[in-house]
Amino acid sequence: QVQLVESGGGYVQAGDSLRLSCVASERTFSEYAMGWFRQAPGKEREFVGAISWNPEYTYYKDSMKGRFTISRDNSKNTVYLQMNSLKPEDTAVYYCAAQTSYPEVLPGRYAYWGQGTQVTVSS
Repeated sequence: QVQLVESGGGYVQAGDSLRLSCVASERTFSEYAMGWFRQAPGKEREFVGAISWNPEYTYYKDSMKGRFTISRDNSKNTVYLQMNSLKPEDTAVYYCAAQTSYPEVLPGRYAYWGQGTQVTVSS
C-alpha cells in the first residue's frame, strides 16, 4: 500500500508561483509512474501531468505546458509540481497519484492517491 502526502498548496495572487510536493511512503517509489491531477468545485478531476519512473519522461495536458513542470527525486521519494504564472482558473484541489505502469492520463488508471492540497489563486 502506497501512501501519498501532498503539501505546498496555499492562497496566492495571479501571476505567482507555487511548488507542490508529494511524498510517498513506498520504498520502491522509483518504480512508480506519478501523476498530478486537479479538481475544481463542481468539475471532474482533470489531468495536469505525469512523470515516468525515469525522470526524463514527462507529459502534460496541453493547456499546462510551459507553465507547469513535474519533476521527481527518487532519493527522497518525492514528486514535485512547479506551477508558474498562476491564474484564477488554476484554483483547485491538487492531487498526486501513483501507479506501477506507465504514466496515464485517466484518473482511473492510478491505484494510489493522496488527500490533496488546496491551491487558490486570486485575481
